[in-house]
Amino acid sequence: MNAQETGPVATEMLRRLNLALTPAKIELTDDSEQHRGHGGHNPAGESHFTLRIESPAFAGKGRVERQRMIYAALGDLMDSRVHALSIRAIAPGE
Repeated sequence: MNAQETGPVATEMLRRLNLALTPAKIELTDDSEQHRGHGGHNPAGESHFTLRIESPAFAGKGRVERQRMIYAALGDLMDSRVHALSIRAIAPGE
């Protein structure tokens, strides 16, 4: 996903993930519109995302540890702005 095509929340998410995990590949999709009227939907948008990320930082790590690394990189965005994040995190070659 190109940062120029994203809103401010997605742009900040991509910035933090790139800085912390140096991914080989990253794709962040804003799924918020699909959740209109559901719990956690923010009328301003950018509340529900799907993340596909490949990073050498994930080598030798299990699924839960990879998710913790992502949540740590995103920090306060997960508490204040992002309601839901679907994650597919892999190491190169997986």
